[in-house]
Amino acid sequence: MPKMKTNSGAKKRFALTGTGKIKRQHAYKSHILTKKSTKRKRNLGYSTLVSKADDKNARYLLAIK
Repeated sequence: MPKMKTNSGAKKRFALTGTGKIKRQHAYKSHILTKKSTKRKRNLGYSTLVSKADDKNARYLLAIK
């Protein structure tokens, strides 16, 4: 069987941590920033982990396992 290809969009959006978890960025940080509070914009800048519900789909797109 041929190898599973990594989804091109997913490889730009997700990164694997050293412990094998999937890291992602927050959405809603690109435009219409005037109505968002400074605290909200600052917190959107930080990265976070993919939720447990979405983990399986993200791993499939990244061809992990």
